[in-house]
Amino acid sequence: MPTRVRSYSKINLGLAIGPVRGDGFHGLATLYQTLALHDLVTVEAKPTSQSRDVGHPGIGESRISLTTNYPQVPVDARNTAWKMVERALARMGVAAEVAIHIEKELPVQGGLGAGSANAAAALLGLERELGLRLPEAERMELAAEVGSDVPLFLVGGTVFGMARGEVVVGMQDLPVTACVVAVPGVGVSTPRAFADWDERQGSGIRDQGSGGRLTSGPRPDRLEKLSLAYASVLKASVIETAMQPDTSGIVRGLAVEASPEKKRVGAGDKTLEQGGTLNGLAEDALLALVRTGIENDFEQVVFPQYPLLREIKHELMGIGSDSPAVYAALSGSGSALFGLYRSVADARAAQQRVQASGCKAILTETLPRQEYWRTMFAE
Repeated sequence: MPTRVRSYSKINLGLAIGPVRGDGFHGLATLYQTLALHDLVTVEAKPTSQSRDVGHPGIGESRISLTTNYPQVPVDARNTAWKMVERALARMGVAAEVAIHIEKELPVQGGLGAGSANAAAALLGLERELGLRLPEAERMELAAEVGSDVPLFLVGGTVFGMARGEVVVGMQDLPVTACVVAVPGVGVSTPRAFADWDERQGSGIRDQGSGGRLTSGPRPDRLEKLSLAYASVLKASVIETAMQPDTSGIVRGLAVEASPEKKRVGAGDKTLEQGGTLNGLAEDALLALVRTGIENDFEQVVFPQYPLLREIKHELMGIGSDSPAVYAALSGSGSALFGLYRSVADARAAQQRVQASGCKAILTETLPRQEYWRTMFAE
C-alpha cells in the first residue's frame, strides 16, 4: 500500500547573509520554523533486487516515475524528490520501481521550502516502503547534497541553520503560534536575490528602511554574533538527540511549557490558551526573540524590486490596529511573507487585511518538533 507523507512548509524567522565562501556559496545564519501548511507526497516502491554492494552486476536498474497536480513542477530528474529517491536507492544498494505523486498546495518559488520538503518527504516515504533506513549521518549528508533547505525537514520544529543553511541544529521549540502566510502572485528567484545582494554590498548602499544602516562589507563575525543571540533565547539541544525518534516514531524535542493554570488547545506541544490566545510565557519567548534584532537580509534587495511585498508586510504588521503582529517578515528570498500573532483572532484580522489588498492569505500555525513527527505520515 502506498505511503503518504505530509510535506510540511517552513518560514525563516530570521536570515543573515554573510560573505561569499570559497565554494561560491554565501555563509548564512538562519532560524527556520516549520508550519502546519503542507503538500502531500505519496510514495510507492517495490524492490527489484537488493545488494549492499552498489557495484554488484546483479543489482539491476531502478525505475522512477513522478506525477503531480501542478504543471510547473518538473516530473523528471530535475525534481528534488526524484533526486532524493535516486540517490537514496544508490546509498541503500537497492534497485526498485518507485512511483512518486506530489499533491501541491504550497507555492513554487515562495520561500516556504516546498521543493526541499518534498525531497525529505520522499525519502521518509521510500524508507517506509522498503523497510530500510539510512544511518542518521548518511541521511543528513544526502539531504545536504540534494538542497540547502532539505536537512531542516529531517529535524522539524525550530531549527538553526548555518553554513549555506544545510548545517542544522534543533533548538528549543518556540510555542505554537497563530501565523498568517501571505502568498503574492509573483515568484522571486533566489539566485537573482543573492546577485542583487552582492551588488548592493559592493556599492555600499544605505538602507533607509533599516535606519540608514550601511549594508556593505559584512564583518566575518556577524553571523556568529547572530547565532549567539538566537541561542540566548532558544537554548540549543544537541542535534543527535533532537533527531532521534523513539519507538513510536516521534522525535522528542524540548518545548516551552505553558503555565499549569492555563488550559491548552489540543495535544502535544501546543501552548495556545483555550480561545486561541498565547499565554504569558509563550509571548515572552517570542518577544525575547524579536528583541535579538532578528530580521531577513533579503528584504533589503527584494522589497525594492517588488514594492508590493513591502506593502503586504505592512498589512501583516497591522501597526496602529487592534491586531498587530508580534513579528512579520519575508520568508527566505520570498515571495511569501508571514506574520505571527498573539491570538487566532488577531491572525484572522490580519488575514482579512491582506486579502482586502488583493493578496492570498492563509491562516495556519507553527508546528513544534514533536507534533511535526507525530503527524508526518498520513495514515
